[in-house]
Amino acid sequence: MSQQSKTELRREDFQNALREMDTYIDVNLEDLMKITKAAQKHAQLRQVEQLLVRDIMTTNVKTVHPETSIRDAAKILLELRISGLPVVTQDGKLAGIVTEADFLSALGIPCHHPAHSVWQTLESMFSSQSEQSLVPEKVADIMSAQTVAITDDKTVHDIIDAMKRHHVKRLVVANEQKQVTGIVTRTSLVKVLLQKIL
Repeated sequence: MSQQSKTELRREDFQNALREMDTYIDVNLEDLMKITKAAQKHAQLRQVEQLLVRDIMTTNVKTVHPETSIRDAAKILLELRISGLPVVTQDGKLAGIVTEADFLSALGIPCHHPAHSVWQTLESMFSSQSEQSLVPEKVADIMSAQTVAITDDKTVHDIIDAMKRHHVKRLVVANEQKQVTGIVTRTSLVKVLLQKIL
């Protein structure tokens, strides 16, 4: 059975579909088919928005400590091809996050620098002996302590809202004890949308 046939259409889905078409009158058969298709899309989006964080988060999260060397943190980013690492204290509590942008800022390189990809820039950061002296030593020196975290019982709607409000690409998932249990990125959201709608 397809995803479309499993999705229950509600009144609100048709209302959203009609708003999308900007019409409430003179509906012919072709319009009705378009409205139904649009309503199905809105119903599927509604279902996705109700998914819980725990259903889509990445649970095997690599973390670093504030005392971790910049070199070691950069190696993790490069090896795993990820763009951010939660920073935790020795007792496992969330202390911040360090991202590719933090590495670039530490070197005075704009994040949108056109000459290199992020990965090339990170690799070159540690390949030149002259540049190494300019790089801060510890993650604590460049990490962002103001981390946007979310609990795993929140919904996709809450994730999207938090990302938009705080202008971030990822949210750390933490429990009430501030221990990291997962991470949600814009990429994971896109994957969920594609799986549910296509």
